[in-house]
Amino acid sequence: MASYTVNDKAVAKAKQLIEGRQYVLDSDWGDAQPSAADENRYLERHSWDDYGEWHLGLTVGANDETKARHGFVFGDFRRIHRTGLIACHYRAAEWRHKEIEIAAHDLLQLLDAKAG
Repeated sequence: MASYTVNDKAVAKAKQLIEGRQYVLDSDWGDAQPSAADENRYLERHSWDDYGEWHLGLTVGANDETKARHGFVFGDFRRIHRTGLIACHYRAAEWRHKEIEIAAHDLLQLLDAKAG
């Protein structure tokens, strides 16, 4: 099983999106989550650093400029999705990635407080 560290840049990006009210509170994450084609289109116009800011986890030992390096996506490359944070929290808890789980939980609490 892969090991992950929290991507501090992604946490900062998520907080920025929440503060800027760039979020979706009710979505079907299965439909909203970026597909591989969506990721490829994003990478055609953006840097790997930009891509990484949408992922709460960084895979330990993976090369920096690869999709394998990035895990736990929380948005659609435009806005943060509440259901994306829930999915990150759930998956991290399921696989015992405690630091990612806590980061997703904290962001979910911040989003809920901001959205009312």
